[in-house]
Amino acid sequence: MEKVLLVRYTEIHLKGLNRPYFERALISNMKRALHGLDPKIEREQGRIYVRGISEERFDEALDRLTRVFGIHSISPAEAVDKDWETVVQAALKLMEKRLSSPDAGTSFKVFARRSDKRYFMNSDTINKELGGRVLERFPELHVDVHKPEIKLSVEIREKAYIYCEEIPGAKGMPTGTAGAASLLISGGIDSPVAGYMMAKRGLTLSAVHFYSYPYTSERARDKVVELTKLVSRYAGEIKLFLVPFTDIQMTIYEKCPEKETTVLMRRLMMKIAERIARGEGAMALITGESLGQVASQTLEALCVTNDAVSMPVFRPLIGFDKDEIMDIARRIGTYETSILPYEDCCTVFVPKHPVTKPKLDELRASEARVDFSEMIEKAIADTEIMLIK
Repeated sequence: MEKVLLVRYTEIHLKGLNRPYFERALISNMKRALHGLDPKIEREQGRIYVRGISEERFDEALDRLTRVFGIHSISPAEAVDKDWETVVQAALKLMEKRLSSPDAGTSFKVFARRSDKRYFMNSDTINKELGGRVLERFPELHVDVHKPEIKLSVEIREKAYIYCEEIPGAKGMPTGTAGAASLLISGGIDSPVAGYMMAKRGLTLSAVHFYSYPYTSERARDKVVELTKLVSRYAGEIKLFLVPFTDIQMTIYEKCPEKETTVLMRRLMMKIAERIARGEGAMALITGESLGQVASQTLEALCVTNDAVSMPVFRPLIGFDKDEIMDIARRIGTYETSILPYEDCCTVFVPKHPVTKPKLDELRASEARVDFSEMIEKAIADTEIMLIK
């Protein structure tokens, strides 16, 4: 008897002739996630098997894999020879373990899948025969074919795989299969969620953060580093660019109309982020903006912001309300860090009456009052780079 992790994927099945490329990318990401655990990963007929994980680190391996994009679900399974009595005994042992749980329930159903068509029993026969043996061994149980509390699954392949659990994975597409994009990450709730959502669609991420020391503290900077680490648990390695923004921000507030400062600040951030993104081979920017959430996220303001760059800007949260965004943040583990009370440069100098319907020609004129080119070059030159794993 061998303990294995049976990994399923679904969306990759739709990729036709390109499917092997996505499967290889998924396996590569799984190996990276399981670094240090010495796994043996094999692919066969729409399944991936993870073998060779030590007993004491099995749960750790399972936890790591639940954060790998492209995985639909995972089942801790027992792999045994296909000899019928061996299969039955392994299934009974697994049921005994499952029934020792206080929330096990009293109903069950056998789900058999016979991929090896040479096996002497078909799926229906396996269901009936194994179900009968389970009832014989555990008379307190009953069969429920519609809503069973225990699902006993048997897959007949090159071996027999037996399991009772199907643990949800992160789903989506394997990271790295859709190109690269750069995330504008603040210390708030929204941007880490936006990065997570786009990495889920297969993008490799880099990240750009703007800070305004001494108006923002080292703790605010550390908070962003920690948020990037939390996102990297799903997205893999992220290169984080920490851009000093104080000189640009102070110049905007000293020489430009107060009501336009937030939108002008966003335009300058986008220009710098685009420069960094192109240097990293990224083809798009990602922001955590949600339509109408704040003054700089009205439709007019977003159009003015977009005008500052030529590459696409992805806003995966554009139609979400705050509660929906917070729900995702809690689920992926970034919420508690995001709400730590350390302000970023986006919240330090908020005007009392920000413009909500900026006009593009007026914003361009205000920006043209100052030659920001040297300040942009200095900010990029002084940028600190961290590799977050």
